[in-house]
Amino acid sequence: MDTSLILVICVVIIALAFDFTNGFHDAANAIATSISTRAWSPRQALAVAAVMNLLGAMLGTEVAKTIGSGIIDMSSYATAVSHAQRAHGLLIVLAGLLGAITWNLITWYFGLPSSSSHALIGGLAGAGLAAGVVVNWGTITSHVLIPMVVSPAVGFTCAYLLMNLLLLAMRRATYHPAMRKLRVAQKFSSAALALGHGLQDAQKTMGVIFIALVAGGHNSLEDPIPFWVKIAAASAIALGTFTGGFRIMKTLGSKVIQVDPANGFVSETVAALVLYFTAFVWHAPISTTHTVTTAIMGVGATRRLSAVRWGTAGDIVVAWVLTLPASATVAAVVYLILEFATRI
Repeated sequence: MDTSLILVICVVIIALAFDFTNGFHDAANAIATSISTRAWSPRQALAVAAVMNLLGAMLGTEVAKTIGSGIIDMSSYATAVSHAQRAHGLLIVLAGLLGAITWNLITWYFGLPSSSSHALIGGLAGAGLAAGVVVNWGTITSHVLIPMVVSPAVGFTCAYLLMNLLLLAMRRATYHPAMRKLRVAQKFSSAALALGHGLQDAQKTMGVIFIALVAGGHNSLEDPIPFWVKIAAASAIALGTFTGGFRIMKTLGSKVIQVDPANGFVSETVAALVLYFTAFVWHAPISTTHTVTTAIMGVGATRRLSAVRWGTAGDIVVAWVLTLPASATVAAVVYLILEFATRI
């Protein structure tokens, strides 16, 4: 078995491990509020989120293509004939993955809902820079940095406006019956959000595996995403979701604001719509974490600005800002270590 094939297998396994960590890290985004409001029990919520993540992962490949060909330029490896050059390309992908996984685990340990998406993108960019590969800064700007700012802003604003409209529509409603109805509605909104999470985040892993297959000489950049890659990525994120992420659920479910069924329904609905738009229309790998967290902040701000726990929100924003450079730095160091090890 040649070195490049061994590395392809390693990248696939580690990519699926990243997908699994994404599931338990970001599962909380879709179901934290529905658990807090008792729309679902924790076990029910995890099961629903796992199924919807699986379905969402199978709905498209546009985000996967952005990751697979838009972040770093692997075209020279796609046409490589030597095993050494292919192995070098696979080391870059492997280092990017390890950088992303490391940052995921650090933020999971501290209970911070950082972006697995941006960790992966930062990891690939950092490894690419360390290896001297062309990094597609135009794509990163248009499909990562701009959406990183726009999607949370849209999530906050739309959630704020929709929450105000819902409050206006419910001004004469009896509180407890209205909350019971909204708790039922929240079952659907949380499922829709979990579907959007699978649609976005599982595709990112598909993109990484596709890069590895291209670098290893098993696919060309023009080929479609293989079906087995879709199934593997969808299954990994679903399994990770079912494992759960209760540390981050606690942060999103109660530490940002105190959530009721109305807040949960609105924030989940808005976040789901943003995820669908960016996946199907913009083809941008946005952060589920950023979108749903700012949507929760948006509904909280309709009460009063002090209803949002801005200290916790500030910690989350710091994690967002650090994710790209931190994961890129870790990935660059990992690449240098791997590259040095292969010379010994």
